[in-house]
Amino acid sequence: MDDIKNKFDAIVVGAGHAGCEAALACARLKLKTLLLTINIDKIALMPCNPSIGGIGKSQLVAELDALGGQMARTAEQTLIQLKILNKSKGPAVQSLRAQIDKKAYEIEMKKILENTPNLIVRQGTASGILTENKKVIGVEIEGRQVFYGNAVIITTGTFLRGRIIIGDKEYKAGRMGEYPCMNLTKSLNNLGIKTDRYQTATPPRIDKRTIDFSKTIEQPGEFEPMSFSFWNDKFIHTNISSFLTYTNKKTHEVISKNIDKSPIRSGIINTHGPRHCPSIDRKVINFPEKPRHPIFIEPEGKNTNEIYLQGLTTSMPVEFQQLIINSVVGLEDARIIRPGYAVEYDYIYPSQLNLTLESKIIDNLFFAGQINGTSGYEEAAVQGFVAGVNASLKILGKSPLILTREESYIGVLIDDLITKEMNEPYRMYTSRAEYRLLLRSDNADLRLSKYGYDIGLLSKKQYAKVLNKEKEMKLLNKFLKQKTIFPTRQNNDILKTMNSSILEVPSTLYQILKRPEISISKLLNNFGGGSTIRDNDAYNQTEINIKYEGYILKQLEEIKKYSNLEKILIPQDFDYFKIKGLTFEATEKLNNIRPNTLGQASRIAGVSPADISIIIINIKSKAGKI
Repeated sequence: MDDIKNKFDAIVVGAGHAGCEAALACARLKLKTLLLTINIDKIALMPCNPSIGGIGKSQLVAELDALGGQMARTAEQTLIQLKILNKSKGPAVQSLRAQIDKKAYEIEMKKILENTPNLIVRQGTASGILTENKKVIGVEIEGRQVFYGNAVIITTGTFLRGRIIIGDKEYKAGRMGEYPCMNLTKSLNNLGIKTDRYQTATPPRIDKRTIDFSKTIEQPGEFEPMSFSFWNDKFIHTNISSFLTYTNKKTHEVISKNIDKSPIRSGIINTHGPRHCPSIDRKVINFPEKPRHPIFIEPEGKNTNEIYLQGLTTSMPVEFQQLIINSVVGLEDARIIRPGYAVEYDYIYPSQLNLTLESKIIDNLFFAGQINGTSGYEEAAVQGFVAGVNASLKILGKSPLILTREESYIGVLIDDLITKEMNEPYRMYTSRAEYRLLLRSDNADLRLSKYGYDIGLLSKKQYAKVLNKEKEMKLLNKFLKQKTIFPTRQNNDILKTMNSSILEVPSTLYQILKRPEISISKLLNNFGGGSTIRDNDAYNQTEINIKYEGYILKQLEEIKKYSNLEKILIPQDFDYFKIKGLTFEATEKLNNIRPNTLGQASRIAGVSPADISIIIINIKSKAGKI
């Protein structure tokens, strides 16, 4: 083959959720892009839960959507249920969750990739990374064919030296029935990149026709107009129900009696897995006092009888998986279609990366997704987007996209990965974001769409929609502050019908809306004559901002207080061992992680405020070099 045909601006290795976003970002920024995948028929596969979003995760998807990513739009086209989680709680922790038709999602994403200009999809297994003078120049695949690129993005998921475990049986595979990538880890190690092993697992799938749904609790989605993407109109979605049941004493007896067959007890699995998603056998071992655990019965698509059993993850032998399932109410006659299994795989220590997700060791080599020690489709997708955008911007000679933790969940995710020690696969929670009241799913477009527009991944029409919302919010805010209600009998009678206290003195609508029992819709229906605002999202945003104004101002003050630390860059050749006064632990941690900013350094476990003060003094003394 002509070498010219094998030369690309960017090469993406792996076509999971990280790889898809990385490749699309590069190609949409007009770079000639190659997407390599072991199996071209498994692009964007959901090997575990067939859902997108959820607590902490929907915030990531919303931010990705606001920046110009693809996941939310494809999810909107292929979902079979949309639900609001934490509906009774505050806006900071409310989350959308879409149950997905997994096969339809794969087909749709593959279609988008294959029809994107500048993007070539190619089947092949990467075996080596090619470099010159500590800079990446290409990728070799099995069969020794070489593809050259100015940047390479590694998004290999669970495929690096993947090992499947079911009971006492094990075999090499990246996912059930798929070849692993056996040689790439050695190539990375030879470049000086350190790796380790993690494991994750998935539950068995069962035949829908063998479930007695009359014994379970129906879990429908929402029946109101909604949108999973900022750029789509709201409508009432398809609503295929999930169902809820529970394990019981019999289930736990079956597991306890046969616990020696569990790979986590026998020692076949000795690597760390996700603590947030333990197997059912681990739950029984760790929580013997709990009489039951919830099992969500979730469809995998419109045109399949496969059912996913969320909460029943296990890699025990298949015959015991069947016993466990049949002990659960409603599943007495359930038949396994695919057994559950565990998979072990290699990942890199993410502290070896910059905030752009570029390697600190090899120039123009980027990493995204589970190879960075994360779990979850959403966590992978946002990393893929960030890596793809930054690889493109570097090739184009432009400034990188670095999202900070005070402006995005994506910033929290990347900062945590690079800064904090990890003992298990990383999963995003709302509790990880200290400014979560500001970083809600509903305002991600207001926070981040300017980045997407400036980079070139959002159209003028899309950005104009956001600007119009901002304009409407300002007008509505002004109207509420100017419109005064007087304590007349008529007005107080109206307030009583709204279950609110009467007025003693004249008050603006802005002041009245601060009352928790008053909604903006009811307030304007009764007192809003003269308002010309038509954007429903502007109403929702304005109401949240007014009701939570005190908390929001407090968080903004905290951000202002700490923001200076984020602006102070630390040279990558900074020699911490030459700084007098640092504790030994701080010196080792700082030298290993090599933080990009002083703010990042301050969040490293073992680095004290006194250590930060010493670093500041040394940075100031070397200010001419920064």
